[in-house]
Amino acid sequence: MSQLTPITGLPADAAPPRRGGRPSRQDAEQLRQTIIEVATAMFLSQGYGATSIDAIAQQARMSKRTFYHRFHDKAELFGAVVHDIVAKLYPPEASNAAGMAALFAGAELEQILRRIARIALRAAVSPQAVALQRMILSEASRFPELAQTILGEGSRQDAVTRIAALLERERQAGRIAIDETYFAAEQFLQMVVSLPQRRAMGLGTPMTEAELDAWSDDTIRLFLDGCRGWIPR
Repeated sequence: MSQLTPITGLPADAAPPRRGGRPSRQDAEQLRQTIIEVATAMFLSQGYGATSIDAIAQQARMSKRTFYHRFHDKAELFGAVVHDIVAKLYPPEASNAAGMAALFAGAELEQILRRIARIALRAAVSPQAVALQRMILSEASRFPELAQTILGEGSRQDAVTRIAALLERERQAGRIAIDETYFAAEQFLQMVVSLPQRRAMGLGTPMTEAELDAWSDDTIRLFLDGCRGWIPR
């Protein structure tokens, strides 16, 4: 039986892809996804700086010319890797615009925030998210574009924008007393995921499922109490 290579999952003795002619759209997309999967494993295990385009192309069993037909450079590839990781961290119902809109639908702000917090929290403490965060922290000083890629990732920005819209709705209805709703939305996500993710990275004891749920519920109550303003005693 043919032995599988550890990253690509292809038989080690399989013949290389047939060369010559333009690949079909499906084949072209598969080549792109193969590059992303190989790069993901290499980035997370070896680091961004130690992973070269030559090594990625060799491991993916393709020419550098084939690589450059799909990505301009390593930074662009890393952006695609981050997008692919984030897309796989969230449940299927959040994988498209209609699904995201449904997650934010409802009348009660607290219920919506609880739904979003639990999804974001589970994603943040997942093994791939933790590995990605470790890599960013260790290499961001040498490669500032890594942090910029994470900050500019579309899914997070979309979530912040949608949460800000919810808070603005509540502000206009007189139910919360804040002015900077976008800032508040960013702080909300930071409050939810920051400490649990740090503990998942080894800076403390990782939280259990029950502790994660309790953390998100307590964070939401604290956040909403702050948004509503302190009641004079």
